[in-house]
Amino acid sequence: MKKIASYAELNAARAACKPLLALREENTRSGQKRELLVCGGTGCQSSESAAILENLHREILAAGLADKASAQITGCFGFCEKGPIVKIFPDDVFYTEVKPEDAREIVESHLRDNAVVRRLLYEDPAHPGVLIERQSDMNFYKKQLRIALENCGRINPELIEEYVAAEGYQGLARCLDKMTPEEVIKEVTDSGLSGRGGAGFPTGVKWAAAAAQPEGKKYMVCNADEGDPGAFMDRSILEGDPHSVIEGMLIAAYAFGADQGFVYIRAEYPLAIRRLSLAVEQARAAGLLGRNILGSSFSFDLELKYGAGAFVCGEETALLRSIEGGRGEPTPKPPFPAEQGLWHKPTIINNVETLANVPKILRRGAGWFSGIGSEKSKGTKVFALAGKINNVGLVEVPMGITLREIIYEIGGGIKNGKKLKAVQTGGPSGGCISEENMDIKIDYQSLSSIGSMMGSGGMIVMDEDNCMVDIAKFYLEFTMDESCGKCTPCRVGNLRLHEILDEITKGLGTPEHLEKLRSLGQIIQDTALCALGQTAPNPVLSTMRFFSQEYDAHVYEKRCPAGVCRELLDFFITEACIGCGKCLKNCPASCIGGERKQRHVIDPGACIKCGTCAGACPVKAIIRK
Repeated sequence: MKKIASYAELNAARAACKPLLALREENTRSGQKRELLVCGGTGCQSSESAAILENLHREILAAGLADKASAQITGCFGFCEKGPIVKIFPDDVFYTEVKPEDAREIVESHLRDNAVVRRLLYEDPAHPGVLIERQSDMNFYKKQLRIALENCGRINPELIEEYVAAEGYQGLARCLDKMTPEEVIKEVTDSGLSGRGGAGFPTGVKWAAAAAQPEGKKYMVCNADEGDPGAFMDRSILEGDPHSVIEGMLIAAYAFGADQGFVYIRAEYPLAIRRLSLAVEQARAAGLLGRNILGSSFSFDLELKYGAGAFVCGEETALLRSIEGGRGEPTPKPPFPAEQGLWHKPTIINNVETLANVPKILRRGAGWFSGIGSEKSKGTKVFALAGKINNVGLVEVPMGITLREIIYEIGGGIKNGKKLKAVQTGGPSGGCISEENMDIKIDYQSLSSIGSMMGSGGMIVMDEDNCMVDIAKFYLEFTMDESCGKCTPCRVGNLRLHEILDEITKGLGTPEHLEKLRSLGQIIQDTALCALGQTAPNPVLSTMRFFSQEYDAHVYEKRCPAGVCRELLDFFITEACIGCGKCLKNCPASCIGGERKQRHVIDPGACIKCGTCAGACPVKAIIRK
């Protein structure tokens, strides 16, 4: 794209690029040409979506259909459970679980013969045999509202022309052409947009704090250090719509007076880094980064800084120290980064999802955004839905939707017909919510009221086979490993919490241990230096609150109801045993005896409780109790 020097030139470029998206518009029904979009997110790429795209190109050429069809990558469709995905426009046909070898059939059947490949259509698990062609007809998408993810699955993330065609940089143009910085801040404040990185602090208020600082050097930082286990929201936005984040940073920088920016992104995201780097180069070449943007007096440029995978660097002050080249450790607040941030200059840090919302707000207005969501939590939230759920994937829903709607309607319920036990929200710093609270609304205030949090958007679903004491121990292990060790409450306190949980899961717990967990957890929450330490006890305290009976079983009955904690298990061979000897042959402790074709017996004193025997038994005659 050639350099754009004014608002008028941006509009002209948009008009010129608009035909690129013509086949993907809902009102397009022309059968003259078709366009195939192949999911190019990390999840689908790991399942050979790049090979699918290559094969589609080759088969289209071989079939002589190059003038009637084309194929290209797009961002994450979100339905990871059913990837790789290929969507065909304007037919609006959504193919799932596509393999590279399916490319020929798609081309020959669908493109050449106009016959949908039915075996690649989505089958609704609630209605076996019912195949669904349209994405919008799938329960997974029906209650979603994609704003931050709007362009993921719609545009090619590697072409700035497609972003411009999709109204990209129009929000920035409106700011520079028609609004003062103060008016931009007011628009964002009135929209109700709050930080999507976890804390939920009002974005406009944060920008206003930096704008109120004396004129001089100021910095804009995008926090793309997504470290929660099972979280991939920010990564998917950067991979599928990188220009939206750049535009969001530009608007923020104009609002509070920054001229330099940094994207702090973890080095473990190679695809996101490649696409974001390409987007930065394209924006710079088009004059949308650099000096006198769109012919205005506003100048701004940015660069990427790579994190080494330290979870604590997601905390804003630790992140800033890392950018400066120091050790990634948090510092006390105040002063807040908006007052003294990078190199002691006013700095605003917003996460990826927050920034991806900003251009849409500036295009459509504060009233549009504030009309979505709940009374106190506006807009939508992106969640990485994972765990024991049928429809694993990335979902974006209006604030105020209930957990039950997400789990059972969008998520399709629990795998293998199991019973839901808990949902963990907010990553390692969040809490575990019981089945009794599934009708709670998803917003900052409601989740906080039951000891959990929104966090960056991780949502892990657990079933009856999960032990909640073990889950609390797992998350605590993660935060212990990721603690920077700077403050005693986090460094020592969380270690003590873990030691107590370890004792309980080994059958050595006492009633005094339960009281120590509660009191120590509350002390850590009150005294740790940063949010990582302050929220580390959340999984422990929330599981003790909602699953006290499991803790009591471990402590008073020396029993793990879920059959997870090894030291509290006994393996028993039932009368269903056929005497095949497979358990005996596979037992690493040689603790199983018995004659062939007769019921075998486990020596409980010698058993190491590894479970190998149960896995080897062909008739499931070995049970845990």
